Amino acid sequence: MSVYRNVQETHLNRARASLRQALSWYGYLRKSGQLSSNPELVGLMKPELEALRATLNKLDSNVIRIAVFGLVSRGKSAVLNALLGDKILQTGPLNGVTQWPRSVRWQPSDKVLVELIDTPGLDEIEGESRADMAREVVHQADLILFVVSGDITRTEYQALLQLRRSQKPLILVFNKIDLYPDTDQGAIYQNLQQLGAGHPEAKPLLPDEIVMVAAEPAAMEVRVEWPNGRVTYEWETPPPQVDELKEIILNILNREGRSLLALNALIQARDAEAAIAQKTIDLREKEAEEIIWQFTKYKALAVMLNPIAFLDILGGTVADLALIRALARLYGLPMTSYEAGKILKTILFSSGGLLLGELGSSLLLGLGKSTAAITSGDNPSNITAFAGSAIAQAGIAGYGAYSVGKAAQVYLEKGCTWGQLGASSVIQEILSQVDQNTILYRLRQELNIKY
Repeated sequence: MSVYRNVQETHLNRARASLRQALSWYGYLRKSGQLSSNPELVGLMKPELEALRATLNKLDSNVIRIAVFGLVSRGKSAVLNALLGDKILQTGPLNGVTQWPRSVRWQPSDKVLVELIDTPGLDEIEGESRADMAREVVHQADLILFVVSGDITRTEYQALLQLRRSQKPLILVFNKIDLYPDTDQGAIYQNLQQLGAGHPEAKPLLPDEIVMVAAEPAAMEVRVEWPNGRVTYEWETPPPQVDELKEIILNILNREGRSLLALNALIQARDAEAAIAQKTIDLREKEAEEIIWQFTKYKALAVMLNPIAFLDILGGTVADLALIRALARLYGLPMTSYEAGKILKTILFSSGGLLLGELGSSLLLGLGKSTAAITSGDNPSNITAFAGSAIAQAGIAGYGAYSVGKAAQVYLEKGCTWGQLGASSVIQEILSQVDQNTILYRLRQELNIKY
C-alpha cells in the first residue's frame, strides 16, 4: 500500500507544479505589461484563470468528488444515503425529488475525505438547462456512479456512453436488486457487462465497474410466532445492501484516489489553458494573418533576389523560426528559439512531405539559379533562366512560409498545454505509470493512449 501512496503523492505534486507554472506564466504576462495593452483579452481570460486557481485549491484540499447520475426514480439519493449511513438526502415516491445538485461530505475512513454530489434525473423537465448542469458536475467530479434499476432504456444507454466519453472513471450501480430473485441476478450482471460492447466507442465493463445494491430494500412481511402460540404478521424493512459498493469505492480511493484527483485537475487545467489560447487566437486573428503575410512576402522576396542556393535554405529556415516566435509573442505564449525549432521540425514532418518538398525544390532551383547567376556574364540568355528559377523558387518559398504560419497557429493553440510540466504532458506521464489493476489503467485504454 505504501507503494501506491508514494506514486499517488508524486502524481499530486506533479499536478500542483503544472498548475502553479500555468498561473505563474499568466501572472508574469500581466506584470510585464503584455496583457495590459489588451484589456479585452484580460476580461476574456478571467473565467479560465479563476478556474485554474479553484482547481489548484481543490488539489490542496485533498477532497475527492464522487458524483451520482441516472434517470429519475432509480434511487440515486437513496444510494448516497446508504453510503452515508443516514437519511440526509431527500428521497420519495415522486419523480424529481432532487431538483439541484447537492453536496454532502463523507469520511469513510480516517485517511479519505469525499464529497458526494447528488444530481437531478437526466430525463427531467427543462432538459437543456439540466444537461448543462450535468456537464458542469461531470467536469468537477473525480469518479462517477451511474445508477440504474431495471432494463436499460435508450436514454440511459446514450447517457452512459456520453459519461464514459467524459474521461472520468465510472462505476455502474444496479439498484433495487432485492426485487429480483437470485436466479435472475446472474443474468442481469452478464447483461450489464456487455453494455456498450456493440458500440465502436465503448468496451464491455469490467467486474469491478459493476455493483449490485439495494439502497432502500422493500419491506418484507414477516411471520411472528409468540410464546403463547399466537401468530402475527408484521412488515420489516431490511438494512441497505451497499457494503460491496462501499468496499469498491474505498479500494479505488486507497489505491489511486490522489492520482484520480491529480488527473482530473490536469484535465480541467488543460481545458482552461486551451480555452485561453483559443480566445487569444480568435481575438488576434487579423493581426496574426498580417504577420503571416508579411513574413510570406519577405521570405519570397529574399529567396528570389539571393543568388546563393545554400543561403536560400538557411535564410528560409531563419525566417520560419522568426515567424513562429512572432506569432507566439502576439499570443502571449512562452517561446524560446529552441522551442520554435522543435515546432518547425514538427510542422515539417507532419505536413506529409509538403514542406520538405519545398526544401528540396528550393535547393534544386537555388542551384540552377546560382549556376545561371554565375554564367550570366558569359551568356546573357542565362539571365532569363535565373529569373525563371528565382520566380518559381520565390513562389514555393512564399507558400512554405504561409503554410508554416498557419500550422504554427494551430500548434500554438493546441500545444499550449504541452512542454515541460504542461498539463497534457503530465497527464500522459501519469497514465503511463498506472498499474494494470487500477481503474485509471482502464481509463487509459478508453482514451486509446499509446506508450
